[in-house]
Amino acid sequence: MSRILEFLSFNAETPLLFTQFYFWAFFALVFAVFSLLHNKLLLRNLFLFAASAFFYYKTSGICLLILLFCTLSDFFIAKRIHRSEVSWKRKSWLALSIVLNLSLLCYFKYSYFVSDLLNNMLGTHLRVFNVFAWAGNELAGSPVFSVDRIILPVGISFYIFQTISYTMDVYRRRIQPVNSWLDYGFYVSFFPQLVAGPIVRANTFIPQIYKPFHLSRRQFGIAIFWILNGLVKKIVLSDYLAVNFIDRVFANPTMYSGFENLFSLFAYSLQVYADFSGYTDIAIGVAMLMGFYLPQNFNSPYKASNAGNFWKRWHISLSRWLQEYLYIPLGGNRKATFGTYFWIIAMALIAVALSRSLWLLFAVVLVLGLSLFSTRRDADKRRRLTTNLNSLNTMLLGGLWHGASLNFVIWGGLNGAGVIIYKTWKNWSPLTRTLVMLLLFVAVYLSGTYIYPCAALNIAKIWIGLLCIGTLVRYMYHLFQTLSDKSLSLSVEAALSKVWGIAQTFVFITFTRLFFRSGSNLDPAEANR
Repeated sequence: MSRILEFLSFNAETPLLFTQFYFWAFFALVFAVFSLLHNKLLLRNLFLFAASAFFYYKTSGICLLILLFCTLSDFFIAKRIHRSEVSWKRKSWLALSIVLNLSLLCYFKYSYFVSDLLNNMLGTHLRVFNVFAWAGNELAGSPVFSVDRIILPVGISFYIFQTISYTMDVYRRRIQPVNSWLDYGFYVSFFPQLVAGPIVRANTFIPQIYKPFHLSRRQFGIAIFWILNGLVKKIVLSDYLAVNFIDRVFANPTMYSGFENLFSLFAYSLQVYADFSGYTDIAIGVAMLMGFYLPQNFNSPYKASNAGNFWKRWHISLSRWLQEYLYIPLGGNRKATFGTYFWIIAMALIAVALSRSLWLLFAVVLVLGLSLFSTRRDADKRRRLTTNLNSLNTMLLGGLWHGASLNFVIWGGLNGAGVIIYKTWKNWSPLTRTLVMLLLFVAVYLSGTYIYPCAALNIAKIWIGLLCIGTLVRYMYHLFQTLSDKSLSLSVEAALSKVWGIAQTFVFITFTRLFFRSGSNLDPAEANR
């Protein structure tokens, strides 16, 4: 009896994670009951919603109330949006939904980030205050909760994005609002993807709620494959690499050779992929066993030959969400909006406040001013600049979504810069590429040695040096090929070019991971705790 009570109660030390025995015991019980109810849609959906709520309670405790609040508020707001015919009323209800959701996300995820930002800017000593804990203590009549710390609810970044996409799609009249709050709650809280994604869109998942259960032998086999594939990635690859190599090197880098340090960084890139994609693979398989289909979230990202292609393969559900609900509203590749310049300047001010370097603000203003000046009479160049600015904003905010620190902003900015630079880079000759890489290496080397010595630039010298050497070797190959007049077949040349692009992209992505590692807990189920 005590074991049953222990299982039913919340314990922060034993969350229902995919790699824990308790989760599979929970899923076995859920699947057994589901097998009895799968032909009765109402009971099936009600049961899965209750099971998902219990799963979230076991994972995040009283934070279940936040999930239920978001579910209730957006369910009724979407109804009001759908019934309203007046444009300003529809926009007002949509704005209310977005403000409510983002306020909760910012409060729980970015309170420490904002307090640090204000303290750096104003020289104050502000501390966070948990309003929800204070309200709980007032209701309980005793200090049950701690008011001087804010704990990030597990999965809030994922389900907040799902609720926003739902109200926006209802506003755009792409979907009809669901009639039952239980069905909407099931969509928001479906337990396989609640903790680490993929981010599910309402227009693809909600129709599945009303379809009868169907699972063929082939689909059953595919579901088991997804689960086993995810477990191998998470336990065999990710955890093994972390425990037996990466964590040891990162904890005491001076005890290992330069080659071992370099190899550990490349291994870390593989670990991130195995860990994150392992979670989503398991989620896809578990959902498929119950007849629900989640979107593929990773598509061999390290086979990408450039940064833009990488982000079409990595965390696909997030990339599509950002494109649909951020990049396009900012103007996309059509125009620059107020938000385009607002977010560029806002991110620059955040970086300046946290780094306490006015040089950074000067550089951003100078580059932006020169770019606008150089494109003032050329509509085509202005359009390309607009596209690049909106892409950069999307990647910066995407980086901030991953975690609340300057490191994540830098990580997003580097990836955005990589996407933008490649658009120009691919049109340059091998000689031009080599000269640009040499100039970049010299600029970073001089800056890190004489102008502004810092650890980040010292690290950048190493990684840009690797890219520079690779570009130089490739140019020498093209030069030798031209001088010898012995051209390889086009198929061989294309294959070599692709392999080289994959190698350079992997080096670049690994370099950006340095900022990702220094700002986060790797485990997506425990991110930013």
